[in-house]
Amino acid sequence: MSSAAALAEEFESHRPRMFGLAYRILGSAHEAEDAVQDAYLRWNGARREDIAQPAAWLAKTVTNLCLTRLTSARARREQYVGTWLPEPVITSGGTLGPLESAEQREAVSMALLALLERLTPKERAVYVLREAFAYSHQEIARVLDGSEANCRQLYRRAVRAVAEARSRFEPGHELRQAFVESFVAAAREGDVASLEKILARDVTWWGDGGGKAAATRTPVLGRNNVLRFLVGVMADFAADEVSYAEVNGAPALVVRAAGHLRAVAAFEGGDGLVTGVRSVVNPDKLGFVERQLAAA
Repeated sequence: MSSAAALAEEFESHRPRMFGLAYRILGSAHEAEDAVQDAYLRWNGARREDIAQPAAWLAKTVTNLCLTRLTSARARREQYVGTWLPEPVITSGGTLGPLESAEQREAVSMALLALLERLTPKERAVYVLREAFAYSHQEIARVLDGSEANCRQLYRRAVRAVAEARSRFEPGHELRQAFVESFVAAAREGDVASLEKILARDVTWWGDGGGKAAATRTPVLGRNNVLRFLVGVMADFAADEVSYAEVNGAPALVVRAAGHLRAVAAFEGGDGLVTGVRSVVNPDKLGFVERQLAAA
């Protein structure tokens, strides 16, 4: 095997972990792919003597590429049309690594990734490295070229910000699947009474169309308002092809119309009721899931 081929093979062995890191920091699958590809170019151009530990070198390179991208992405997201939601990713095939515990699934949930938007880029990087990848503060300091004390401070701020905004306890996997199935059955049948029974009084519906697909520009708040919104879309929903998939660690709806992916909707719940639905309909954000489905 040539040295170039060996280098490429070694990088590929790290690619899944690097993609998982980049996605958690950026909340965007296509930007995460771009960041990992940029890291590959740097990997190819680096002197081998400068890479004593490939995994650590790549983690540092990808993290810093993501920080640069996240800083510019913030400016774009401030101009985003309507609600910005993370790009959905089907996780049943291990795309974001093993999700064997409730904590691991929550770390990639649409709800948590949306909460991370409240953090500064460095707070977000520290939080992801610590919570999702179990890096020590000393290791994080080396990744960010900062002090351990500063990293601890960034982590404390990030944890506090996320804890203050985190929703009520989320149900287990099986109960969430029941939410989704009940929702689909009631919506297909136009059964408003059944929908009302599974929606929390303070339920919120978020829609992300990015100005490129029909979606609510602002969150729909409260059971009555969500019900009125759903009544307006039930006729279209009944004609669509609906399936289930594990998206960002939880059961979700995958909606197709005329053979094209139309929406991915992730559900949140607590106290036996649906407390939130995050529906991504922006076609630019559905490309990664579309490719995942085509490859399945």
